Amino acid sequence: MEKFRTLTSKVMPLDRVNVDTDQIIPKQFLKRIERTGYGEFLFFDWRQDPGFELNNPRYQGAQILVAARNFGCGSSREHAAWALGDYGFRCVIAPTFADIFHSNAGKNGILLITLPEEQVQTLLDRAAKTENYKLTVSLEESTVRDEQGFATTFSIDPFRRDCLLEGLDDIGLTLRHADALDKFEKQHDAAFWVAPRANTEESARA
Repeated sequence: MEKFRTLTSKVMPLDRVNVDTDQIIPKQFLKRIERTGYGEFLFFDWRQDPGFELNNPRYQGAQILVAARNFGCGSSREHAAWALGDYGFRCVIAPTFADIFHSNAGKNGILLITLPEEQVQTLLDRAAKTENYKLTVSLEESTVRDEQGFATTFSIDPFRRDCLLEGLDDIGLTLRHADALDKFEKQHDAAFWVAPRANTEESARA
């Protein structure tokens, strides 16, 4: 998982409430067994509309998505986070997020930032009206700012913050204890496999 420290990027606005995971990545694409390749299907149904924001060349390359409240509601599919990340979004800003999506996104390297609704609306309006509108997000300083004077701070769970800063998903967290795990496995094998087998063989010979 890529480390997240500071990101300066164009912003794509998505001024829609209750964006659910079935819109983020429709169910027909959940048959894939890989965790990659979902980006091309992100917001698949909405992208059939030429006017949809993701089809607008001015937002191409945006790594920050600003959305309205209750983003990521609906089913718990982790594929929604995979699709956003695979497309290139590294940060989503909204007034509220669905709980399970919030967890899935963080575990897949996507920083979710919750800001007051009026601040989010300011960002949505500026992204829609300003060509090449950019934000700078600093996870180290917990700040969001633009070049037009907008500046605010955000809060984040300390554990999730540390994982994002160090680029650690669940597997990465586990591998930090690789030596201790190897030691445990050797002790476990010796106690519950090697020793009992040796005792059984000795008993059989006797």
